[in-house]
Amino acid sequence: MGRVLAIDYGRKRTGLAVTDPLQIIANGLTTVQTAQLMDFILSYIQKEPVERIVVGLPKTVTGECSENMQNIKPFVAKLQKALPDIPVEYFDERFTSVLAQKAILAGGVKKKARQNKALVDEVSATIILQGWMEAHK
Repeated sequence: MGRVLAIDYGRKRTGLAVTDPLQIIANGLTTVQTAQLMDFILSYIQKEPVERIVVGLPKTVTGECSENMQNIKPFVAKLQKALPDIPVEYFDERFTSVLAQKAILAGGVKKKARQNKALVDEVSATIILQGWMEAHK
């Protein structure tokens, strides 16, 4: 069994999370500059078996796709072309940034660290992955 990799795609930074090989636990992996995202993913997949990629689907509160979708679709198309044997699917990411900020606050993270947007992106990716795992039990 391989890992599931989750992506919280952003214009500048992208948060990544991954499951353990048995797909029991979701963990934050890192945050990378979006310009280096494809290289990072290809390198990671050479080191670790990944059987699926889950990309956060940005929606508004009314359920419509947000404007960031225009950036995500071309990236996902490139990803599918580069990795044709790994399924890529979307998972609703509504409110993950708010939930991530609340989780960071509840975790007792110091104020200066809470202002680290990269941490919020990584935690958001973890929340996306956890939601996907719960939906697929």
